[in-house]
Amino acid sequence: MARIAVIITLGCRLNHADTALLSARLQNAGYELRDDFAVEPDLIILNSCAITAEAERKSRHQIRKFRREHPGATIIAAGCAAELNGKQFMENGADMVLTNPDKKLFPSAPGGCKSRESGKESFQEKSFSTFPFRSRAFIKIQEGCDNFCSYCIVPYVRGTSRSRKFSECIADCKNAVEAGFPEIVLTGVNTCNYFDDGKDLAALIKEAAAIDGDFRIRLSSTEPHPDNFDIPELMTDKKNKLCRFLHLSMQHGSNSILKAMNRNYTAEDFITLVEKIRKSVPNIHIGTDFIVGFPGETEEDFNTLLEVANEVKFANIHSFIYSIRPGTPAAKMPGQIPAQTAKERMHRLTAAAKISAESFARSQNGKILPVIFEQKRNGFQYGWSDNYLAVTVKEGEFPLKKIVNVRVDEKNPAENLKNPHLGDIL
Repeated sequence: MARIAVIITLGCRLNHADTALLSARLQNAGYELRDDFAVEPDLIILNSCAITAEAERKSRHQIRKFRREHPGATIIAAGCAAELNGKQFMENGADMVLTNPDKKLFPSAPGGCKSRESGKESFQEKSFSTFPFRSRAFIKIQEGCDNFCSYCIVPYVRGTSRSRKFSECIADCKNAVEAGFPEIVLTGVNTCNYFDDGKDLAALIKEAAAIDGDFRIRLSSTEPHPDNFDIPELMTDKKNKLCRFLHLSMQHGSNSILKAMNRNYTAEDFITLVEKIRKSVPNIHIGTDFIVGFPGETEEDFNTLLEVANEVKFANIHSFIYSIRPGTPAAKMPGQIPAQTAKERMHRLTAAAKISAESFARSQNGKILPVIFEQKRNGFQYGWSDNYLAVTVKEGEFPLKKIVNVRVDEKNPAENLKNPHLGDIL
């Protein structure tokens, strides 16, 4: 009888891509994967997140819960939070900590595998992704980051920037298309930094798009790089199958705060980039991340952030209250913002974000959008357009997991008009 394994994934799309690779390795090792606990599992893996202190706390809570509810299972803490504070996860009930570089060696060499890559050399996963419970295929193409933003723990837990071998990325994409996935999401810590054997992200997108099949390509969250950002040009050529979607992490609207964050652009650079993108790609969804309450943030700084948010009119704003991450420069900065002040500012930003999201959704009314319907329930089908609007139709009007053209109107509403939450951030 096959051993039962459950993988629970928290956090970013790169974590989901890592889970897809772990899933394939476990299946190859003879495990049966499940997405629930209807059958008592032999193995539970938590792919944890450390982007904020709260995310890390939730990760530890999950481990305690698993230990309490499944005392006979082997419990493994993986991912960024486990990499950062593995001892705490062991103290909370984990049997083993699986670091980020160890993931590619599991389960053939569990534990003690210190294989972190460094520098600009490419890496291989030596495995292809499997997605037993998903409608999209998340393909890992890049790992690590060289930016060292002053608030961010990611370079310390995922290492410096490096890219997955070009040929392996393409092979993984081909496997996903052959498995019937209508959407491929290319993901990494900093996908725009992809470079292997003379080939950049644009080359990877073009090669992936040339794979036979009816599918589309979406990029995960990207860093704004005004000097080398050529992705919008690829979107204008339909043969590249690239979704009209960019989630550009701006992080703040005040230049003084951006400098303190070690973000290498100004608000003006970012706005100019967005204007250029919108001119070349009509109806594109542009989302962003903002951090509220960064050390030293004055009321004037925050009001500048709000002004930028209102000016740019993002289709989606994913906002965070600044969270102290020990080991980062920002943790020692003066001017830490009181929690109540940060919460009040977050409330104001959230209100502005709702208005902005609703405005973008209304702008798409009457347009014909390519949509993939992923699920059905209670007589309706729910799906996502290429520019990342949630669209609802009556059940049976369109097939599931196929790209179909839908006119967005009162009959087939963009759900964002009712609820502006745009789903999981890619």
